[in-house]
This record gives sequence, structure tokens and C-alpha cells, in this order.
Amino acid sequence: MPKSKPNNMESCEWPANDPLMIEYHDKEWGVPVHDDRKHFEFLLLDGFQAGLSWATILKKREGFRKAFDHFDIDKVAKYNEKKLEQLLLNKDIIRNNLKIRAAVHNAKKVQEIQNEFGSFDKYIWQFTGNKTKTNQWKSLKEIPATSPESDAMSKDLKKRGFKFVGSTICYAYMQAAGMVNDHLVTCFRHQELT
Repeated sequence: MPKSKPNNMESCEWPANDPLMIEYHDKEWGVPVHDDRKHFEFLLLDGFQAGLSWATILKKREGFRKAFDHFDIDKVAKYNEKKLEQLLLNKDIIRNNLKIRAAVHNAKKVQEIQNEFGSFDKYIWQFTGNKTKTNQWKSLKEIPATSPESDAMSKDLKKRGFKFVGSTICYAYMQAAGMVNDHLVTCFRHQELT
């Protein structure tokens, strides 16, 4: 785990004063992910974020973790109608029928990719040439919502039947999973992750 921000260093502005957002920014956002369960967690959470703020998702993250069996892909892929009904009543998560069903559907699609490529990790990193793309943004206004890489990822995931994988969701996923380093150049994490 990285140390917390040195006093004389700057940070990205987007976490503001929210302790959960600061911790997520300082320890997790942009760290390269190579674990399929962690990939599935970000895929699921970014899908639920559609139309909502990331702060809202982080506040419910523990609820999601418990509700979705710690993001165990094989368990989630086996959820039946009874389990889906339980999830729709779970106040600790976002109770959106389409997003809940998409999470279960996408777990099955992740399994298909694992069977084809050996791991979801091996498949997903191909979209950035198997390495982190380090950007050199100086302000939040420069950070795009999509990229040619997220467009390609979205197109391929949709072709494979995934749901809630538009290019904007894919780009947020790439940022979370460390496929792109979008920390501002003035942020202490930019250098740590380069």
C-alpha cells in the first residue's frame, strides 16, 4: 500500500474533502489491476455508477461486496431469480433491476472470456497494449470521458454481449484498473504510478 500523501505534495482535486474519496484516490485509483475478481468488482461498480456519482458507489461499496459474494465471479454467475429478488430489496446497494441483472449477466460473460483467454486480465489489458497509458494532464478539464481505447473496449465487450459497458463506463473502468494513469501531473500519485 502506498503511503498517504506527503504534506508538501499536491493531489488531484476531485476527491475534495471526502475521506472515502481521498483514501480511494491515494491508495487505489490508477493502480494496475491483474486479478480477475478485482476486475469484476470494478466492472460491476462502474456499471452501477452509470448516472450516479462515484462517491455514492464508494459509500455503498461494502454493501455491494457483501451482496455480491465479495465479487466472486463464479458465484454471481449462478444467481437465480430468488437471489435477484433479494438483491432488489437490499438497501445497502443501488436497487436498480437492470443493473442488478446486468451484473449477473456480465459475470457469465466474464467466465466466457476466462475460458477463451485463460483470464479476464489477459483479455482486458490488450486494449492498452498490455501496459498502463500514462497521460500528462495539467487540469481536470483536460481529462476525457472516453478514448479510442475505451471505444474499442466498449465495442468488443458489447459484441460479446456485455451490458452497461458504454465507452464512458469503460474509460472510468480503465482509470480505476490502472490501464490509464489520469492523475494530474502535479499529483503525488502520478509520479508514484509512473
